[in-house]
Amino acid sequence: MTRDFQGTDHVWLVMMKAMRALTRYAAAGIEETGLGLSDFGVLEVLLHKGPLPVNMIGPMVDLTPGSISTAVDRLFAKGLVSRVESPQDRRVRIVALSARGKDLIASAFRKHSGQMKRVFSELSPEEIRGLEVALKKVGKRAAALMVERG
Repeated sequence: MTRDFQGTDHVWLVMMKAMRALTRYAAAGIEETGLGLSDFGVLEVLLHKGPLPVNMIGPMVDLTPGSISTAVDRLFAKGLVSRVESPQDRRVRIVALSARGKDLIASAFRKHSGQMKRVFSELSPEEIRGLEVALKKVGKRAAALMVERG
């Protein structure tokens, strides 16, 4: 094995271990709010992006069409979102936060944001920005390689 290959292998292992620990920590905090990860993801997207068609939300939170429909149904049943037909296309349903949903996700997201600040407190702002840039490059490259793979 070449040193370069060992280096990239090691970085991948470190990144996977860090991501597992970060995900466990974040999930525990999110679950304390009474939300599961997918429900938190859907509500967070609606909080920051505003009302969206169901088919746009799924890819943003990495849920299949069937899973996003189930998640929206669940959130609707809890009174956390509304669903209305699009005035432009009756086949499209627009999902929006209800007042109750907005209150819940705003509070849950504040807590989550505080947790993430604690996790990343070991890094300087420059290190955080550098990590973000590097991870975006790696993610985009991996996505491009998947497209090439077919």
